[in-house]
Amino acid sequence: MAGKPKRGGGRRPRRNARGRNDRRFKKKEDDGREDKSVEIEGTIKTVLAGTMFKVELPGGHEVLAHISGKMRKRFIRLVVGDRVRMEMSPYDTTKARITFRIG
Repeated sequence: MAGKPKRGGGRRPRRNARGRNDRRFKKKEDDGREDKSVEIEGTIKTVLAGTMFKVELPGGHEVLAHISGKMRKRFIRLVVGDRVRMEMSPYDTTKARITFRIG
């Protein structure tokens, strides 16, 4: 039997001894904090290099914004004058991420 090749080749993978629904690393629960991100709308004023934009907020402030990954993946084009929805960190209000093109 030395010349016959083995099939499958090796030991079986170890099964989880703790049970099917028990996870080693549990997902973190949402603690209800409101400081995750702020959604705001604005108008694109300037198109910069590297998919960066200057966006004017309704109050007159300008922020530096970049396109979110899903918009980049779907090749959504943005031009001057488009209204956009953005997410902004409450800790740095000078930068934002564009998540939706309103028109």
